[in-house]
Amino acid sequence: MKRRYFPLLAALALCGCVVNIGNRAATGPMEHETRSIDKDNAERVHADLHMSAGELRVSGGAPNLMTADFAYNVAAWKPDVRYTNVGGRGNLTLDQPKGGAHGNAKNTWDLRFNDDVPIDLSMQLGAGEARMDLGMLDLRSVDLQMGVGEMKMDLRGNPKHDYDVHVRGGVGEATIYVPATAGIYATAAGGIGGVEVTGLRKVGSHWESDSYQSAKTQIHLDVSGGVGEIKIIAE
Repeated sequence: MKRRYFPLLAALALCGCVVNIGNRAATGPMEHETRSIDKDNAERVHADLHMSAGELRVSGGAPNLMTADFAYNVAAWKPDVRYTNVGGRGNLTLDQPKGGAHGNAKNTWDLRFNDDVPIDLSMQLGAGEARMDLGMLDLRSVDLQMGVGEMKMDLRGNPKHDYDVHVRGGVGEATIYVPATAGIYATAAGGIGGVEVTGLRKVGSHWESDSYQSAKTQIHLDVSGGVGEIKIIAE
């Protein structure tokens, strides 16, 4: 299948995904909500994001643990935000209630996390678009399950620790930027769209940065896709 068919395939799948999840809810006026979680004594935080459909943006720069802006026009999609701290381990959950909607439904999450709190990110995305600028965060792990749509993840920056990134794709395109100056070890397997890697050298069945063996910090990246294209770009 040639690349020009991917947008059409993704759009068709997106429509099917939204229509077939339960009964379709009526859309209404846009609702806006801001939520924030204060920074506490948590030594490490696990953030678990579940978004069924919409546009997700994730970045750093929050003065507190997290600041989130939500905008949606399906009342049933009001996000559920929960945070607990047990023994210095924080657990943050953001959950979009399931339920389909008509074609003019809109749902946007803009999440900003603190740069200095060690964080594990776990994300399950349904249909839509994701833009993640994560290079400033003190990442300990990233686990992403894509559904239908397009995802761009930017890990460029100066990683404070070694960490692993796991991405599982569905239908659509995944683009991941990694810092060329860090130690990068990447494995990738694509479906129909294939895999394109830039700025890393092929070593057997994986790719490495030139500095992989000597780098003070290493990023291990494991990506697999279904129907679509995987791009890994080191710069």
